[in-house]
Amino acid sequence: MMQCRLPLRDNPAVRYDVLVIGGGHAGIEAGHAAARLGLSTALLTGDPAAIGRMSCNPAIGGLAKGQLVREIDALGGLMGSLADAAGIQFRILNRSRGPAVWGPRAQCDRAAYARLARERLRAAPNLTILEGMAEELLEEGGRAVGAITARGERIRARAVVVTTGTFLNGLMHTGERRTEGGRVGEAPAKGLSAALARLGLRLGRFKTGTPPRLHRDTIDYAQCSVQEGDEPPVPFSFRTASAALPRRQAVCWLTATNARVHDRIRENLHRSPMYSGRIQGIGPRYCPSIEDKVVKFADKSEHTIFLEPDGWDAEEIYVNGLSTSLPEDVQREVLAGIRGLARARMIRPGYAVEYDFVFPEQLRLSLEALDLPGLFLAGQINGTSGYEEAAAQGLCAGINAARAVRGEEPFVLERSEAYTAVMIDDLTKKGLDEPYRLFTSRAEYRLLLGVDSVLGRLAPHGRRLGLLDEAEYAAAMRSEGRLREAEETLRGRVVTPSRETLAVLEEAVGIRVAEPTSLYKLLQRRDLEADRVLTAFAPEVFAALSREEIGALLSRVRYDGYIRRELERIERLRPFESRTIPAGFAYAEIPGLSREVVEKCARRRPATVGEAARIPGVTPAAVAIISAHVAKGTGAASSGAIPGAPGR
Repeated sequence: MMQCRLPLRDNPAVRYDVLVIGGGHAGIEAGHAAARLGLSTALLTGDPAAIGRMSCNPAIGGLAKGQLVREIDALGGLMGSLADAAGIQFRILNRSRGPAVWGPRAQCDRAAYARLARERLRAAPNLTILEGMAEELLEEGGRAVGAITARGERIRARAVVVTTGTFLNGLMHTGERRTEGGRVGEAPAKGLSAALARLGLRLGRFKTGTPPRLHRDTIDYAQCSVQEGDEPPVPFSFRTASAALPRRQAVCWLTATNARVHDRIRENLHRSPMYSGRIQGIGPRYCPSIEDKVVKFADKSEHTIFLEPDGWDAEEIYVNGLSTSLPEDVQREVLAGIRGLARARMIRPGYAVEYDFVFPEQLRLSLEALDLPGLFLAGQINGTSGYEEAAAQGLCAGINAARAVRGEEPFVLERSEAYTAVMIDDLTKKGLDEPYRLFTSRAEYRLLLGVDSVLGRLAPHGRRLGLLDEAEYAAAMRSEGRLREAEETLRGRVVTPSRETLAVLEEAVGIRVAEPTSLYKLLQRRDLEADRVLTAFAPEVFAALSREEIGALLSRVRYDGYIRRELERIERLRPFESRTIPAGFAYAEIPGLSREVVEKCARRRPATVGEAARIPGVTPAAVAIISAHVAKGTGAASSGAIPGAPGR
């Protein structure tokens, strides 16, 4: 049983370096990171048994999301290894394309994932788990210094990380029925929204949804299509040996809605809280409810439904693709009309959740509040959707809370280094008006950000920060070392035309060469079967690498020119991107800047010219003016200066 220790009421001796509020995916990573960095850390949650609980789909990863999980793992986070240990089916989406857009995904055992997360946190040195709901934030001298729980206990800390997910004023909807909560059976965080507003933070309201759950023994699987996992399965974490993954994998099934089902949904739209006006929050564009799909894609006669088991022994089947807040009776009718589900028994209906969030442009790139040092926000409170987006933010917020306590510079990744950086930069500089979901298309340098290069890019950061020890770092870099060695072998091994080599080439791959050619250059040809070339001329390379490593190697070889051009472009732009804007830069005194540009830059306080360029409404011409004045040293702080340093 998890041991929870509560602070005594108003006891000034109860003090931590870092307080994390919330035990979801963001809170797990934030608490673990801060504790791993040696700081005394408390994780405050309303129900310790619910730590790591998957509110929605019991799956980790996917397109762009899988890259985030690999990045979390490379930096020393937990999500990848937890998904490997709890995984029941593993797939790589987009495998037919290059590693830059591969999307590793694992269907997980819901109960096992949460149990493993609790065990990892319980075993973490420097981490204490507290039971309670934060109702108020403590502020002293313009800094966040702790929280007050609903029972009046004061928990003091030198930095506070808020990761409340969908629990801020959470309100659940199923048809006309409304229930307070952020998840079925769990109370909302009601006082914290008002506390954040009193501290000057601007809040909005979003909504998300979840589908009905069905009993596994009441589905006619013979009418559904089978979806198998990849063989062999590929882990998320460099720490996970392939042999540790399940020898057999669970099966998922596919079915679809139809025109008759769509008609029934349309007939009942007036009973959906989304369309009756009972829900005010804005929902996710890229994970719409079935009501939204039927209305917005009226030309489609069907929508795919994925039937996904909740675990090896779980009775529940998650109906992915049928998120809804329609009344229970309508949900039953809809299910009965879907192929394979005519006799399916609904264990729990789908529902929508409305919740408060904080507009993330009020944060620095470190995820610290611009106007309240010591307060960090991570996860759905920043307007994102998805476990993976939350976990990546939680990791960065935990790292930066720890570094702030130590008086160290924030840890901020560049957009060319990680999808995590793309997401945080988008949130803090561009803002949002709907729930944010990460896509590979959001990254201008996505060719550099594939899953094949994550460890080489980010494991050195993990080691430098102290989240990876020497042994873990060495293990993380082994695959990268094998790939670099293979590249050198291919560059150095030259095929010289001779009777023997020409015969082998023609027999193996059906081509001839007229002059000496390296294997590296030969493999850049798209018309060749790479496996045959390697088997014929570099069998030791072929034997030393896994299937994924061979795919990564070929991607690096074939995209070599594009990758070099991207790196050169980054280097050309680096002086411009990283040009620091002084604290208190007086935008209003710079000729040629519009009122809009002045207002937005004054409010967002970009730390660099590159950050200013990504603020919506700041034109290229305005960026050029700001850059020129920064370079000349004009526009420095004056009597009209903006108070407070910009910071990152």
